[in-house]
Amino acid sequence: MNKIYKALKAVGLIISKPYLLNNVLNDEEVKEEYVVSKYGFKDGLPTVDLLDLFPDFEDTISPYSYLDGSSLPTDMSLLRGLAKMIKCQDYMEIGTWRGESVAVVSEVVPRCTTINLPDEDLRKLNWSEDYIAMHRFFSKGKANIKHLQANSLTFDFSTLNQKFDLIFIDGDHHSESIASDTANVFKLLKDENSVIVWHDYGIGTETVRWNVLAGILEGCPADKRNKLYHASNTICAFFTNREIQSSIVKPNQVPNKYFSVNLKAHKMV
Repeated sequence: MNKIYKALKAVGLIISKPYLLNNVLNDEEVKEEYVVSKYGFKDGLPTVDLLDLFPDFEDTISPYSYLDGSSLPTDMSLLRGLAKMIKCQDYMEIGTWRGESVAVVSEVVPRCTTINLPDEDLRKLNWSEDYIAMHRFFSKGKANIKHLQANSLTFDFSTLNQKFDLIFIDGDHHSESIASDTANVFKLLKDENSVIVWHDYGIGTETVRWNVLAGILEGCPADKRNKLYHASNTICAFFTNREIQSSIVKPNQVPNKYFSVNLKAHKMV
């Protein structure tokens, strides 16, 4: 009865205020029901434990700002660990922001490429100059990082004339955009060892963000959907062709690990 009541209430609101339709369509509950009905995955993606991926997990992340919009330290360690595991030579990410993640990865990968909306496009979207100036803050000036300013939804990826070992998707988080980015990057994988990582698969490390999962599944080739995983203790999903141990993990399970955190701040000069 509760769901029927909510459905009737939603219909009534849309009739009285049609502009609310987009909000309803993007609602997490609606996306969850869509994913479960079309693809299954009622508990989200199977989870791979970080200690199964990297038995001797230990890493130092720098630079790291601890500011809004940053990836979790474990997200960045996942990228670095995967890069080392597959001996990554060519890395690409969609969505640069301050450039923290690509700067961190560039320490272990010889060639890195990022794609982000052009500054002029950001201005047309009425973003402040302060916000625009923060893009590429940590990654600009690094010799092994190529910064491309383009809209990934319209960019012709074939013009890169390049394939990649590791690709990180962290751009526009609407389902349709994620689906488009996902479909595009599967064509850019170098070989069977190549890996894709999606940021913000989780609202938190134990909670699925259904809007993002819907986009991942829409853009992923049907024969690859059984090779999608969530990396434990991160908000990332990833694709790999490797045979890998995984399980369905639900919130509030007893932790099987803890992390030691050493912090040292470096004053910007």
